[in-house]
Amino acid sequence: MESLDLKQMSAMVDIIAEEKGLPKETVLNVIELAIAAAWRKDNGDRDMNARATLNTKTGEADVYVARTIIEDGLAYNPSTEIPLAEAKKQDKDAKIGDTIEEKHKVTNFGRVAAQTAKQVVIQRLREAENDAVLTEYEDKVGTVVTGTVSRVEPKLVRIDLGRANGIMPKSEQIDGEYYAVGNRLKVYIKKIERGDRGAQLVLSRGNAEFVEYLFRQEVPELENGTVEIKGIAREAGRRTKIAVMSTVPGVDPVGTFVGSRGVRVQAVMNEIGDREKIDVITWSDNASEYIREALSPAEIMEVKINDKKAKVVVSEEMQSIAIGKQGQNVRLASKLTGYDIDIELAKTKPKKKKSKNIEDSLLSAIEETTEEEPIEESASTETAEEAVGETTETA
Repeated sequence: MESLDLKQMSAMVDIIAEEKGLPKETVLNVIELAIAAAWRKDNGDRDMNARATLNTKTGEADVYVARTIIEDGLAYNPSTEIPLAEAKKQDKDAKIGDTIEEKHKVTNFGRVAAQTAKQVVIQRLREAENDAVLTEYEDKVGTVVTGTVSRVEPKLVRIDLGRANGIMPKSEQIDGEYYAVGNRLKVYIKKIERGDRGAQLVLSRGNAEFVEYLFRQEVPELENGTVEIKGIAREAGRRTKIAVMSTVPGVDPVGTFVGSRGVRVQAVMNEIGDREKIDVITWSDNASEYIREALSPAEIMEVKINDKKAKVVVSEEMQSIAIGKQGQNVRLASKLTGYDIDIELAKTKPKKKKSKNIEDSLLSAIEETTEEEPIEESASTETAEEAVGETTETA
């Protein structure tokens, strides 16, 4: 075999398995896949359904090509199909629809095929090693770990966690947060995503669970059950609303989460950034009261609930506060409570027109004055005439 020594590879199975920390069966399977790929390269085509077996003791390999048995006389693909008459030459019991395998002894490969086999081995071993490492992280899904930014790309950030690497997509990042290669940061292990290109650790700093985990590190009362987190609504980098409750009478749940002089909530904000505001509210099993709390700091006049929709009545002064910047406050409150919230402006009652009463009073006063003036004028005239008469008599 040119550039590909099967006996040597057989002997290396145990060594590779130990070095990579992989099961022997996994390494053997990788090598057999490589042999099958190389054989197709020299003797067939990519459509062939070929598998290989390797005897690790003798270093001998065989390739089996599977083909589906079809009716005689039909057009067929010789790489994947075989007529019934031809199949019966190999197996008298062959039937249409069955699969028959043809065995081929592996003797040697051409240079290109050998190179293909090596590439397959390297790639498959890397994928198998990665899968094995990620399997160790299955128990860590839902926890927060510390990693180092290894690469920043337009749509994702790659983070080195030590034994494994993870990706943080744009949707899982904190809006406005800056990431630079070498930065150490805490990340939430969201899930292990498996696809055609192998498995990947999906990390997050922008989900609600990340904030919840940070609070659990700061609020020991959560562990003993004194207080509970009932819900979290978050827009990473902007605002988070968290609803909490106490299971022990006399314990203030909001104060417990905020901490003395705000030390606990500040510790969480130091990790996610000061740009993101955190509203800690009291949870209530009364939907109306819960909605009022969720819309804080707005003061609510009335809440009307119909099914999962809520009409919230506010004053003109509170309308903009209830809605929030770009609708953020009402949007988060809706997400937190599970109700579709509609903000309505309170209808103002028509005021009595006092101006008419004033006008009536003025008119009445003028009329009264007008009626009295002629009397006074008449009295003045008479007095004047009397004075003239008296003067004439005297003269």
